[in-house]
Amino acid sequence: MTFQRRVVTVSRSRKIGRYPEARWANCALGTIQASIALLVLWSLVHPSLSFAANPDLETVLTGSRQRIEKLDYRMTGRLTRLEGDGKRTSYKFVAKAHWFSDGLRLLCEISGPGSEKTILLLHMNATGRVTIEAVLPGEKAASVLPFEHWNDPLVGTDFSYEDMVESQFFWKNQELLAPEKYGARDCFVLKSMSGPQDGTYFDSVTSWIDRGILFPVHVVKTFRRTGRQKEFIYYGLRQVGGVWSATQVEAKLQGKPGSSILVIEGGSAKAKLGRKDFDLGQSGVQAEKVNKSN
Repeated sequence: MTFQRRVVTVSRSRKIGRYPEARWANCALGTIQASIALLVLWSLVHPSLSFAANPDLETVLTGSRQRIEKLDYRMTGRLTRLEGDGKRTSYKFVAKAHWFSDGLRLLCEISGPGSEKTILLLHMNATGRVTIEAVLPGEKAASVLPFEHWNDPLVGTDFSYEDMVESQFFWKNQELLAPEKYGARDCFVLKSMSGPQDGTYFDSVTSWIDRGILFPVHVVKTFRRTGRQKEFIYYGLRQVGGVWSATQVEAKLQGKPGSSILVIEGGSAKAKLGRKDFDLGQSGVQAEKVNKSN
Protein backbone atom coordinates (compact mmCIF):
# COMPACT_ATOMS: atom_id res chain seq x y z
CA MET A 1 0.00 0.00 0.00
CA THR A 2 2.84 2.44 0.81
CA PHE A 3 4.39 1.83 -2.59
CA GLN A 4 1.12 2.59 -4.38
CA ARG A 5 0.64 5.92 -2.60
CA ARG A 6 4.20 6.90 -3.44
CA VAL A 7 3.66 6.23 -7.12
CA VAL A 8 0.49 8.32 -7.20
CA THR A 9 2.17 11.25 -5.44
CA VAL A 10 5.17 11.27 -7.74
CA SER A 11 3.08 10.98 -10.87
CA ARG A 12 1.32 14.25 -9.92
CA SER A 13 4.50 16.24 -9.27
CA ARG A 14 5.60 18.99 -11.63
CA LYS A 15 9.00 17.36 -12.15
CA ILE A 16 7.45 14.35 -13.80
CA GLY A 17 5.41 16.67 -15.93
CA ARG A 18 8.62 18.19 -17.26
CA TYR A 19 9.95 14.72 -18.20
CA PRO A 20 7.17 12.69 -19.89
CA GLU A 21 9.68 9.94 -20.73
CA ALA A 22 9.95 9.10 -17.02
CA ARG A 23 6.20 8.73 -16.82
CA TRP A 24 6.28 6.46 -19.88
CA ALA A 25 9.06 4.35 -18.27
CA ASN A 26 7.00 3.87 -15.11
CA CYS A 27 3.98 2.85 -17.16
CA ALA A 28 6.04 0.46 -19.25
CA LEU A 29 7.54 -1.13 -16.14
CA GLY A 30 4.10 -1.63 -14.66
CA THR A 31 2.85 -3.15 -17.92
CA ILE A 32 5.79 -5.58 -18.08
CA GLN A 33 5.26 -6.67 -14.46
CA ALA A 34 1.56 -7.19 -15.06
CA SER A 35 2.29 -9.17 -18.23
CA ILE A 36 4.74 -11.43 -16.41
CA ALA A 37 2.23 -12.08 -13.63
CA LEU A 38 -0.48 -12.83 -16.19
CA LEU A 39 1.81 -15.21 -18.08
CA VAL A 40 2.66 -17.12 -14.89
CA LEU A 41 -1.02 -17.39 -14.00
CA TRP A 42 -1.89 -18.49 -17.54
CA SER A 43 0.81 -21.17 -17.53
CA LEU A 44 -0.60 -22.61 -14.32
CA VAL A 45 -4.03 -22.87 -15.87
CA HIS A 46 -2.60 -24.13 -19.18
CA PRO A 47 0.54 -26.17 -18.35
CA SER A 48 1.01 -27.11 -22.01
CA LEU A 49 2.29 -23.56 -22.62
CA SER A 50 5.44 -24.41 -20.68
CA PHE A 51 6.35 -26.91 -23.42
CA ALA A 52 7.11 -23.99 -25.72
CA ALA A 53 10.15 -23.19 -23.59
CA ASN A 54 11.54 -26.66 -24.36
CA PRO A 55 10.90 -27.74 -27.96
CA ASP A 56 12.40 -31.20 -27.30
CA LEU A 57 9.83 -31.81 -24.54
CA GLU A 58 7.05 -30.82 -26.92
CA THR A 59 8.49 -33.12 -29.59
CA VAL A 60 8.65 -36.11 -27.24
CA LEU A 61 5.18 -35.63 -25.77
CA THR A 62 3.51 -34.88 -29.08
CA GLY A 63 5.17 -37.85 -30.75
CA SER A 64 4.35 -40.25 -27.90
CA ARG A 65 0.75 -39.14 -27.63
CA GLN A 66 0.17 -39.24 -31.38
CA ARG A 67 1.60 -42.75 -31.52
CA ILE A 68 -1.01 -43.90 -29.01
CA GLU A 69 -3.80 -41.85 -30.60
CA LYS A 70 -3.22 -43.66 -33.91
CA LEU A 71 -3.43 -47.20 -32.48
CA ASP A 72 -5.65 -49.59 -34.42
CA TYR A 73 -4.32 -53.13 -34.06
CA ARG A 74 -5.03 -56.78 -33.45
CA MET A 75 -2.33 -59.05 -32.10
CA THR A 76 -1.67 -62.53 -30.78
CA GLY A 77 1.19 -63.63 -28.58
CA ARG A 78 2.39 -65.24 -25.39
CA LEU A 79 2.74 -63.93 -21.86
CA THR A 80 5.37 -65.91 -19.95
CA ARG A 81 6.49 -65.79 -16.33
CA LEU A 82 10.15 -66.85 -15.89
CA GLU A 83 10.89 -67.90 -12.32
CA GLY A 84 14.30 -67.43 -10.74
CA ASP A 85 14.89 -71.19 -10.90
CA GLY A 86 14.18 -71.28 -14.64
CA LYS A 87 10.58 -72.54 -14.46
CA ARG A 88 8.32 -71.13 -17.19
CA THR A 89 4.56 -70.62 -17.17
CA SER A 90 3.07 -69.38 -20.44
CA TYR A 91 -0.33 -67.96 -21.33
CA LYS A 92 -1.94 -67.22 -24.66
CA PHE A 93 -2.39 -63.47 -25.09
CA VAL A 94 -4.79 -61.95 -27.63
CA ALA A 95 -5.53 -58.23 -27.82
CA LYS A 96 -6.91 -55.41 -29.93
CA ALA A 97 -6.86 -51.66 -29.48
CA HIS A 98 -8.24 -48.55 -31.15
CA TRP A 99 -8.27 -44.84 -30.33
CA PHE A 100 -11.79 -43.41 -30.62
CA SER A 101 -13.04 -39.86 -30.18
CA ASP A 102 -13.31 -40.45 -26.41
CA GLY A 103 -9.93 -42.15 -26.03
CA LEU A 104 -8.23 -45.53 -26.23
CA ARG A 105 -9.97 -48.87 -25.84
CA LEU A 106 -7.91 -52.02 -25.29
CA LEU A 107 -9.53 -55.44 -25.09
CA CYS A 108 -7.35 -58.42 -24.23
CA GLU A 109 -7.89 -62.05 -23.36
CA ILE A 110 -5.41 -64.21 -21.48
CA SER A 111 -5.87 -67.97 -21.31
CA GLY A 112 -4.00 -71.08 -20.17
CA PRO A 113 -2.32 -73.11 -19.00
CA GLY A 114 -5.78 -74.30 -17.89
CA SER A 115 -9.06 -73.49 -19.62
CA GLU A 116 -9.93 -70.41 -17.54
CA LYS A 117 -9.70 -66.99 -19.15
CA THR A 118 -9.10 -63.45 -17.98
CA ILE A 119 -10.71 -60.79 -20.18
CA LEU A 120 -9.94 -57.08 -19.74
CA LEU A 121 -11.37 -53.93 -21.27
CA LEU A 122 -9.34 -50.82 -20.53
CA HIS A 123 -10.44 -47.32 -21.48
CA MET A 124 -8.09 -44.32 -21.30
CA ASN A 125 -9.22 -40.81 -22.21
CA ALA A 126 -7.14 -37.90 -23.52
CA THR A 127 -6.14 -36.79 -19.99
CA GLY A 128 -4.79 -40.24 -19.08
CA ARG A 129 -7.75 -41.21 -16.89
CA VAL A 130 -8.16 -45.00 -16.94
CA THR A 131 -11.09 -47.29 -16.19
CA ILE A 132 -10.84 -51.09 -16.23
CA GLU A 133 -13.55 -53.71 -16.64
CA ALA A 134 -12.75 -57.38 -16.22
CA VAL A 135 -14.16 -60.86 -16.49
CA LEU A 136 -11.97 -62.81 -14.09
CA PRO A 137 -11.66 -66.61 -13.83
CA GLY A 138 -14.79 -68.05 -12.30
CA GLU A 139 -16.91 -65.01 -13.18
CA LYS A 140 -19.57 -64.99 -15.88
CA ALA A 141 -20.08 -61.26 -16.29
CA ALA A 142 -17.85 -58.21 -16.53
CA SER A 143 -17.51 -55.80 -13.63
CA VAL A 144 -15.47 -52.68 -12.93
CA LEU A 145 -12.09 -53.58 -11.45
CA PRO A 146 -11.64 -51.59 -8.20
CA PHE A 147 -8.57 -49.37 -8.08
CA GLU A 148 -7.10 -51.34 -5.16
CA HIS A 149 -6.62 -54.28 -7.57
CA TRP A 150 -4.97 -52.36 -10.42
CA ASN A 151 -1.53 -53.32 -9.19
CA ASP A 152 -2.34 -57.00 -8.77
CA PRO A 153 -0.12 -59.35 -10.83
CA LEU A 154 -1.79 -60.15 -14.14
CA VAL A 155 -2.20 -63.97 -14.12
CA GLY A 156 0.77 -64.20 -11.74
CA THR A 157 3.23 -62.28 -13.94
CA ASP A 158 5.19 -59.09 -13.29
CA PHE A 159 2.73 -57.13 -15.44
CA SER A 160 -0.14 -55.51 -13.59
CA TYR A 161 -3.54 -54.49 -14.95
CA GLU A 162 -2.42 -50.87 -15.01
CA ASP A 163 0.67 -51.74 -17.08
CA MET A 164 -1.48 -52.56 -20.09
CA VAL A 165 -1.76 -48.88 -21.12
CA GLU A 166 0.77 -46.02 -21.29
CA SER A 167 -1.22 -43.41 -19.41
CA GLN A 168 1.93 -41.64 -18.16
CA PHE A 169 2.37 -39.75 -21.45
CA PHE A 170 -0.93 -37.96 -20.82
CA TRP A 171 -0.22 -36.79 -17.26
CA LYS A 172 0.09 -33.04 -16.69
CA ASN A 173 3.52 -33.07 -15.04
CA GLN A 174 6.31 -33.84 -17.53
CA GLU A 175 10.03 -33.13 -17.36
CA LEU A 176 12.78 -33.79 -19.90
CA LEU A 177 16.02 -34.96 -18.27
CA ALA A 178 19.49 -34.94 -19.81
CA PRO A 179 19.69 -37.15 -22.94
CA GLU A 180 21.34 -40.55 -22.53
CA LYS A 181 22.31 -43.58 -24.54
CA TYR A 182 20.49 -46.83 -23.89
CA GLY A 183 22.60 -49.49 -25.54
CA ALA A 184 23.44 -48.12 -28.97
CA ARG A 185 20.39 -45.85 -29.11
CA ASP A 186 20.44 -42.10 -28.51
CA CYS A 187 17.47 -41.35 -26.29
CA PHE A 188 15.38 -38.57 -24.90
CA VAL A 189 14.78 -39.22 -21.19
CA LEU A 190 11.27 -38.22 -20.15
CA LYS A 191 10.14 -38.19 -16.53
CA SER A 192 6.36 -38.28 -16.15
CA MET A 193 5.14 -37.44 -12.64
CA SER A 194 1.65 -38.33 -11.43
CA GLY A 195 -0.59 -35.93 -9.57
CA PRO A 196 -3.48 -36.48 -7.15
CA GLN A 197 -5.85 -36.42 -10.11
CA ASP A 198 -4.13 -39.40 -11.78
CA GLY A 199 -5.42 -42.84 -10.87
CA THR A 200 -2.16 -44.77 -10.64
CA TYR A 201 0.03 -46.71 -8.25
CA PHE A 202 3.14 -44.98 -9.59
CA ASP A 203 4.75 -41.78 -8.38
CA SER A 204 6.73 -41.34 -11.59
CA VAL A 205 7.58 -43.09 -14.85
CA THR A 206 10.92 -42.47 -16.56
CA SER A 207 11.07 -43.38 -20.26
CA TRP A 208 14.12 -43.70 -22.51
CA ILE A 209 12.70 -42.81 -25.92
CA ASP A 210 14.66 -43.36 -29.14
CA ARG A 211 15.30 -39.94 -30.67
CA GLY A 212 14.86 -41.16 -34.24
CA ILE A 213 11.58 -43.07 -33.97
CA LEU A 214 10.11 -41.65 -30.72
CA PHE A 215 9.44 -45.13 -29.34
CA PRO A 216 10.39 -46.22 -25.81
CA VAL A 217 13.20 -48.73 -25.41
CA HIS A 218 13.42 -48.70 -21.62
CA VAL A 219 10.95 -47.61 -18.92
CA VAL A 220 11.31 -47.46 -15.14
CA LYS A 221 8.22 -47.02 -12.98
CA THR A 222 8.59 -45.89 -9.35
CA PHE A 223 5.85 -46.79 -6.89
CA ARG A 224 4.24 -44.27 -4.61
CA ARG A 225 5.22 -44.36 -0.92
CA THR A 226 7.63 -47.33 -1.17
CA GLY A 227 9.93 -46.08 -3.96
CA ARG A 228 10.14 -49.63 -5.30
CA GLN A 229 10.77 -49.81 -9.02
CA LYS A 230 9.57 -51.86 -11.95
CA GLU A 231 11.63 -52.01 -15.15
CA PHE A 232 10.43 -52.60 -18.71
CA ILE A 233 12.75 -53.38 -21.62
CA TYR A 234 11.55 -53.29 -25.25
CA TYR A 235 13.14 -55.64 -27.78
CA GLY A 236 12.87 -56.13 -31.53
CA LEU A 237 11.62 -52.71 -32.51
CA ARG A 238 10.19 -52.71 -36.00
CA GLN A 239 8.04 -50.62 -38.30
CA VAL A 240 5.02 -52.24 -39.98
CA GLY A 241 2.73 -50.16 -42.15
CA GLY A 242 4.31 -46.98 -40.85
CA VAL A 243 3.70 -48.00 -37.22
CA TRP A 244 6.53 -48.72 -34.78
CA SER A 245 6.14 -51.51 -32.24
CA ALA A 246 8.18 -53.93 -30.15
CA THR A 247 8.11 -57.69 -30.68
CA GLN A 248 8.93 -58.37 -27.00
CA VAL A 249 8.48 -56.49 -23.73
CA GLU A 250 10.17 -57.73 -20.56
CA ALA A 251 9.04 -56.66 -17.08
CA LYS A 252 11.21 -56.96 -13.95
CA LEU A 253 10.11 -56.08 -10.43
CA GLN A 254 12.84 -54.85 -8.09
CA GLY A 255 13.71 -57.41 -5.43
CA LYS A 256 11.74 -60.25 -7.09
CA PRO A 257 13.65 -63.07 -8.82
CA GLY A 258 12.86 -63.76 -12.45
CA SER A 259 10.91 -61.68 -14.93
CA SER A 260 7.96 -61.78 -17.32
CA ILE A 261 7.96 -61.44 -21.11
CA LEU A 262 5.19 -60.50 -23.51
CA VAL A 263 5.99 -61.82 -26.99
CA ILE A 264 4.10 -60.60 -30.05
CA GLU A 265 3.72 -63.44 -32.56
CA GLY A 266 1.36 -61.97 -35.14
CA GLY A 267 -1.14 -59.24 -35.82
CA SER A 268 -2.31 -56.34 -37.91
CA ALA A 269 -1.25 -52.72 -37.35
CA LYS A 270 -4.25 -51.37 -39.28
CA ALA A 271 -7.18 -53.50 -38.20
CA LYS A 272 -9.97 -50.96 -38.94
CA LEU A 273 -11.73 -51.68 -35.67
CA GLY A 274 -15.08 -50.23 -34.57
CA ARG A 275 -16.84 -49.87 -31.25
CA LYS A 276 -18.65 -53.17 -31.69
CA ASP A 277 -15.25 -54.88 -31.58
CA PHE A 278 -14.92 -53.85 -27.93
CA ASP A 279 -18.14 -55.30 -26.61
CA LEU A 280 -17.33 -57.43 -23.59
CA GLY A 281 -20.45 -59.45 -24.34
CA GLN A 282 -18.72 -61.01 -27.33
CA SER A 283 -17.27 -64.48 -27.07
CA GLY A 284 -13.57 -63.81 -26.64
CA VAL A 285 -11.49 -61.32 -28.58
CA GLN A 286 -12.07 -62.97 -31.98
CA ALA A 287 -8.45 -64.01 -32.40
CA GLU A 288 -9.34 -65.83 -35.62
CA LYS A 289 -9.50 -62.47 -37.43
CA VAL A 290 -5.88 -61.66 -36.77
CA ASN A 291 -3.78 -61.80 -39.93
CA LYS A 292 -0.47 -63.28 -38.88
CA SER A 293 1.13 -62.42 -42.20
CA ASN A 294 1.19 -58.73 -41.19
